[in-house]
Amino acid sequence: MSAAIATHRAEQVADETKATDAGQRYAQSLFELTIESNQLVQVEADLKALRAMVAQSADLRRLIDSPAFSAEDKAKGLTAVAAKAQFQLLTAKFLGLVASNGRAGDLLGAIGAFVELSAQHRGVVTAEVVTAKALTPAQLKGVSAAVAAAVGKTPEISTRVDPSILGGIKVRVGSRLFDASLRSKLDSLKFALKRA
Repeated sequence: MSAAIATHRAEQVADETKATDAGQRYAQSLFELTIESNQLVQVEADLKALRAMVAQSADLRRLIDSPAFSAEDKAKGLTAVAAKAQFQLLTAKFLGLVASNGRAGDLLGAIGAFVELSAQHRGVVTAEVVTAKALTPAQLKGVSAAVAAAVGKTPEISTRVDPSILGGIKVRVGSRLFDASLRSKLDSLKFALKRA
């Protein structure tokens, strides 16, 4: 898989982590069940693993998104993936339920909402950091400290490399985006020059 295709697929998955109302409800219900059954950490790990699988597998992505597959086929496929990956029983049942109710398209949004609920429960925030090149451990530590200072909570950082931003950094914390990328600065300059 080329780097451009992998980056595009990761961006698609990132965009689809915005939950619909239905996705929010599924996430909230699952979150409450995991708290009651003391499985929050395990189920969250399962869902993060599934999200990574979707980003890497065009076939799995097609299963979730394509109207060519019935809700029943999607449910069978997702429960088979859960079994193969040795997910918790609660996770497998959740995936089957979402798919059999015809809501497989809301799954990535529900996962994103669940991860946010889990982070809030632990008193941390999730932050996605996008850079043109991979960050060194020292740079990542600096970014983590800056995010913590800006939002007042401990951040859980996920990183993504996107060469199209050219340089600088983009940090998304919840619905807030801090964009200090070279691409956005060039776009702003281009816009200003067009107006002049």
